[in-house]
Amino acid sequence: MVRGGEPDLAELMRRLGHGFADPSLLRLALVHRSWQAENGEPDSNERLEFLGDAVVGFVVAEAAYLRLPGDPESRLSDLRQAVVNTQALAERARSIGLGEFMLLGVGEAAGGGRDKESILGDAFEAIIGAVFLDGGLDTARGFVHRMLDEEIERTIPVLDTVDAKTALQEVCARRGSTPPHYTTEGEGPDHERVFTATVRIDGEVAGTGTGRTKKAAEQVAARVALHSLDA
Repeated sequence: MVRGGEPDLAELMRRLGHGFADPSLLRLALVHRSWQAENGEPDSNERLEFLGDAVVGFVVAEAAYLRLPGDPESRLSDLRQAVVNTQALAERARSIGLGEFMLLGVGEAAGGGRDKESILGDAFEAIIGAVFLDGGLDTARGFVHRMLDEEIERTIPVLDTVDAKTALQEVCARRGSTPPHYTTEGEGPDHERVFTATVRIDGEVAGTGTGRTKKAAEQVAARVALHSLDA
């Protein structure tokens, strides 16, 4: 919660289950660029988000390697992408009420920024980066596991779906929703091209995913959507 213009860091630390030796790192993780611009802050949470993205990706990749022994790289990648994506991280951020603590510019706050997936997902990764700097890798690993292990365990059975796109279409039909609609974009050189797929149901984003091929990215997006609909 933001009181008197500043977030209640003690309450947020209680919700996170990590007492920061350097609370300024946690505060920085909450500074959106809109607040930085309006208040003349020297930095926003974007650098911490960059670091946190790498940390959470590593920890979940390690978990996938250990939890799925003998599985091919593609399946490990599917698990990581299903857990480490903006939608999934934003949902975890909502579960601890992170939006209440964000430092946002006036316009961003008025426009619903405290519940915006991109802002919440980035801030959650920034907090992971802050935990890493504050306590080191082992502390950050423990934090990520505490926050995301349930998500990992719930996602693994979904990976066993032979065709997540077909399964998602069947779920939509049962619910009376519109059929899933996919949009996919690729970036990078041909030999290292990465595709990002977004699936929409009833006009709303239900899942996103990345992969080395368009089909793989759409399968990951469908798995994320299946998990979201099951939540």
